[in-house]
Parts: sequence; C-alpha cells; structure tokens
Amino acid sequence: MQDVPVSVRRPQRADARRNFDALLAAAREIFAESSTDASLEEIARRAGVGIGTLYRNFPTRRDLFEAVYVEEINQLSVVAETVADLPPWEALRAWLDRFVGYVVTKRAVMDALNRDSELFTSCRVAMYRAGEPLLERARAAGEVRSDASFDDVLRMISGLVSGAFVDEAQRDRVLAFALDGIRNRPR
Repeated sequence: MQDVPVSVRRPQRADARRNFDALLAAAREIFAESSTDASLEEIARRAGVGIGTLYRNFPTRRDLFEAVYVEEINQLSVVAETVADLPPWEALRAWLDRFVGYVVTKRAVMDALNRDSELFTSCRVAMYRAGEPLLERARAAGEVRSDASFDDVLRMISGLVSGAFVDEAQRDRVLAFALDGIRNRPR
C-alpha cells in the first residue's frame, strides 16, 4: 500500500484506536448524508465520544477531511488485496463496487481538499496502484475491452455515481449497464 502523508495518525492504544475509527466512520456517513458543513458535535455524538476526543484526534476540520479521504483510499487498497485471488472480472467488479463508495465520500469532502496537494497526488497514485492491476488482469484474461483504460473506467463510474438516482437499486442497475459496456463478450 502506498504511504500517504497525513497530518494525523491512528493511535496505538486499542481504546484510542476504536474512538479514532468510530470518528472516521461517523464523519464518512455524515459527510455523505449532508455535507462537509456538518456539525463536529454531531460527528462526535454519532461516534459515541465527546467533542474533546474528536479534537484530540483531529485538531482541525481539515485534518478530519483528510483522514476520511485517506481512509477511503486505504480501503480501496485493502479491497484490491482481498479480491486478488478471485477470477479477473469478479475481482475488478468487487473493487469497482467499493470504488463507488469512495466516489460518494470523495464528492462530499472534495471541496475541502486541495487538489494540488501532496496528499491528493499520493492518494491518486495509491488508488491507481490498487485498482489498475485488476483491470489489466481482466484485460489479459480477455474479459475487458482492450481500448478501456483504467482512467476511462474510473471517470465513467465517477460520472455515473455523481448523478441523482431514485434509490441504490437504480444506481446499481445503471452501473451494471455501464460495466457491461467495457466487457468483452463471446460473439
């Protein structure tokens, strides 16, 4: 996994780590539901900790945004490792399903992040290192069109997921239609 520079680190003690992880999970949910304008008090409340614990872990709002974003990238790397032994198309599809969750979170915190920062650049490199080999493996197995680049696929999914849908089932159907477009099918 790519070492992404962040201003905050996960604590070593188990109880502090649980609080840190709970704060990240609560922030990710709340940012996806409302926006980055969400109350830090609400994030702490949903995580089941006091506001002092939030500030001890994330001294600034920006630190929290960055940590949530980096955690999403780390999860993409974990998923890539987890699915590596699946058949090529299944592995790629599983990773792309997790990428959808990343896009939702990214959309929520994107305005708060500096797109020209070292953090953003490092995260992009880590994401490509995690997912691109899965696309290449599926292409080598003849399951993905030869003209579909990894960047093409990510942009397609990002664009789709950014749209409004009636519900998640509709979003998943539309995503399946799009992914069918990059698959090679026996004629």
